[in-house]
Amino acid sequence: MAPTISSFLLIPFFFLIPSLISSSSIPQDPELVVQEVHRKLNVSRRKLGFLSCNTGNPIDDCWRCDPNWERNRQKLADCAIGFGKNAIGGRDGKIYVVTDSGDYDAVNPKPGTLRHAVIQDEPLWIIFARDMVIQLKEELIMNSFKTIDGRGASVHIANGPCITIQFVTNIIIHGVHIHDCKQGGNAMVRDSPKHFGWRTVSDGDGVSIFGGSHVWVDHCSLSNCKDGLVDAIYGSTAITISNNYMTHHDKVMLLGHSDSYSKDKGMQITIAFNHFGEGLVQRMPRCRHGYFHVVNNDYTHWEMYAIGGSASPTINSQGNRFLAPDNRFSKEVTKYEDAPENEWKNWNWRSEGDLMLNGAYFTSSGAGASSSYAKASSLGARPSTLISSITSGSGALNCRKGSRC
Repeated sequence: MAPTISSFLLIPFFFLIPSLISSSSIPQDPELVVQEVHRKLNVSRRKLGFLSCNTGNPIDDCWRCDPNWERNRQKLADCAIGFGKNAIGGRDGKIYVVTDSGDYDAVNPKPGTLRHAVIQDEPLWIIFARDMVIQLKEELIMNSFKTIDGRGASVHIANGPCITIQFVTNIIIHGVHIHDCKQGGNAMVRDSPKHFGWRTVSDGDGVSIFGGSHVWVDHCSLSNCKDGLVDAIYGSTAITISNNYMTHHDKVMLLGHSDSYSKDKGMQITIAFNHFGEGLVQRMPRCRHGYFHVVNNDYTHWEMYAIGGSASPTINSQGNRFLAPDNRFSKEVTKYEDAPENEWKNWNWRSEGDLMLNGAYFTSSGAGASSSYAKASSLGARPSTLISSITSGSGALNCRKGSRC
């Protein structure tokens, strides 16, 4: 069996250097020597299965420059970063092709539909035979070890209830449009081949993570849902929300169930490389209790605030670009909620390397150098001046077979 990408990357760098610099063909001009070393290093990495498009976005550099991505779809699972980096989805399972956009029966789903795919017990990597709009009758309740991969087609989950990740693990949602999501419920819905049950009225989220873990939502376009675009509550953790394009919504992202739900203290979520775009109001995100690494995102629109929270969350904002609205009332990036200043001044919120534009400002609090910030060390922030290139591909990509995405 071929070695994994992760095992390749354990090869010490100094083992590669002799082969890179020993050739007599290397020019003697110092600048050209450096260029040649980098060129040969990149060639060596490509031979090792490591791809680099040099965008500064580590997820995209891992897979997007591969013209054979369609034959290597499951490689995507090795490209995650942040707290959700171990979400493998359906990497170790079969490819399941959705051929039918219908959602006929939430208890007895038809083979070939998205609902039939996501409830199966075995790992599955779910792809789509063609462009389609899927209007669900009820929440799409996912089983563990599933990937929804929209690359190669224009896939919209819209105009009905949307995705629910409840008490399951290892989920990847990639490359789909999720919008105009509505409430469902007061109905029977199947969540596995052997079980279905009664669902009360849902919130109407785009992606609802309820007690879920090892979840990665990447390169999706989300807008205009009944409640949140992506919400994570009830002890959910090990989550990365990355490369998404979010627009036209009020309460964008709620992370943490309530101020009194202390189990969310274990929540760890990375929010990276997203573009928070036009028509957004607040909660990008709104946090409670846990640890939240907000890194290298582009905030071009908010009406009330960008990042807020209550119940003493730890928020580490690094390398983001914040463009404040023109009105003079909403220049502050942050909002401390449900606590007087003598309480929130002890919460650990900090801004490091963020770019503040048009009067934007971040109100920091807490120890600043607290050891809790070390949790984010596995994902280093790039300079905020690179935000345009890092987030240029946010949202669902127009990937076509035989060419780079």
